[in-house]
Parts: sequence; C-alpha cells; structure tokens
Amino acid sequence: MTNQDNQFCYTKSRQLDQVTVLQAQMNDFSYGKHAHEEYSFGVTLAGRQDFFSQGTYHRSLPGNIIVFNPGEVHDGRSGVDDTLRYRMVYIHPDQLEPMLTAAGVRQSGHFHIAHTLINDTLLRHRILALSQLVEHQTGNKLQLECELYQLAARVAQCHGQYSPYREVRKVDRLLIRAKEYIHAHLLDDLSLDVISQKATLSKYHFLRMFRQQYGMTPYQYMVNCRLNKAREALEAGKAVDDVMFEYGFSDMSHFNRRFKPIYGMTPRQYQQHFIDK
Repeated sequence: MTNQDNQFCYTKSRQLDQVTVLQAQMNDFSYGKHAHEEYSFGVTLAGRQDFFSQGTYHRSLPGNIIVFNPGEVHDGRSGVDDTLRYRMVYIHPDQLEPMLTAAGVRQSGHFHIAHTLINDTLLRHRILALSQLVEHQTGNKLQLECELYQLAARVAQCHGQYSPYREVRKVDRLLIRAKEYIHAHLLDDLSLDVISQKATLSKYHFLRMFRQQYGMTPYQYMVNCRLNKAREALEAGKAVDDVMFEYGFSDMSHFNRRFKPIYGMTPRQYQQHFIDK
C-alpha cells in the first residue's frame, strides 16, 4: 500500500489452485500498463474506476463488472475524488476453461470474452460470492468448485454459448446413484471428485448434469439435505448447539444464515415454535 487510503489485499484460495482475490481501495494510486495470465473478473463497489484496455478508455461505475482476458493489456486509476473500492478475482485458464467446457462452451481453449464492461446482476453475484469464500477461507473444495462452475456457466450464458441439454435414462440413473451416495455420507467432507466417481461421470460433466437435473449444485444439495436432517432433530427436541455441530455448521451465525431462508425463522425460533405447541 502507498498510504492508508490505498490498500491492496491479495488472498489465494486454499481449495482452488491458481485462484486469487484482490480487495482494493484507491485514491491517488495509478496502475501502470500490465497484463495478467489469468482471466480477471472485477466488480466496482464504490467510486469510479477509469482504465484503458483494448484500444479504448473505460469508466466503471458501482455495480459494473470489469473483465480482462489473459494477456490483455490495461491500466487503472480512480476517476473521481471519492475513494475507489473494488473486488477482483483472478482465475487461471487451467481452472476456468474446464468449467466453461462443462457449461457447454464447445471450444473453451483460449476462450475470449468480448466485452470489457458488463452489467449483469447474476454474474456480479457469482463473482462476489466466490470472492467472499476465498477472502474468508470458508467452504470446502466442493463448495468452491460449484461456485466456480456457476460463475463459468453465467459467463457462457452472457456470451450465448451456454447449451443445456438432457441425457435421459442412463444419466438419470447415474445421478440418482450420486444422490444416494450424498445421503449415505452426509456428514463427511465430500468432494466433487469422489461424488462424480460414484456416478462414473467425469467431474465437469457430472457437475453440469447434476445442476441441470436438480436445479442446484451438488454442494447446495448436500447443504439442503443437512438442513432437512437438522430440522428433524430440532423437532425431536435435540439441543440447538448439538444440532448445529452435528450437521456441519461452523457456528450459530452460519446455521441461522442457512436455515432462515428455507424455513422463515432461525433454528431456535423453529424449535420453540414446536415447544409452544
């Protein structure tokens, strides 16, 4: 950092190789012209980000997404007096391109994202969700891989290359086998590699088909199953703290955050609801 107003914090993911997140705050700092070997996905959070890329000057306002392809030369600075704040996720092609293939991109090698500035709510949500997991070093590898896939799928959708399709019967049976394995090992630290092997499908093909079939990633499905079991334990009168730890929630805030959007109240409120009756 150059002073207290210019702050740069880089965090490498412990679960995903070659994925790094930058938290940046800038006032009087300017980047020189440079290029990264990774795909770079940034979200402007406050202020205005001015930069030159692909022969054009750009201005990114809060909510805008900035995208740099590998090797794309650019610079950057704050464009107004207000402090510039943004998040940037750097994803090496070796990590992103297999996910793009899983999302239906036919030739993901050297995939080029045409637009430097994008305004897309879903993609913004995916970038920030992945960046928060990396920044706080939370979530297991299954969760991180599923988040990365959803980001890649949205990139493919934005560029008209997302092509969902159905492979019925045989794949359905394989996915059912995977679901049964998740139920049987619900409290284990599951990985995408292990679950896809049980379905005898390649990891990326399995991830694509599971999400298409069930409307959620394998990680989201596992959490949903844990919440269902936790609910049953709460109804049976088991102590809330015991239920929280038994079903893999790190603390009460984590448990509340997962439980309330599904059941409309916190776990304690839910249990009290049954006690009062």
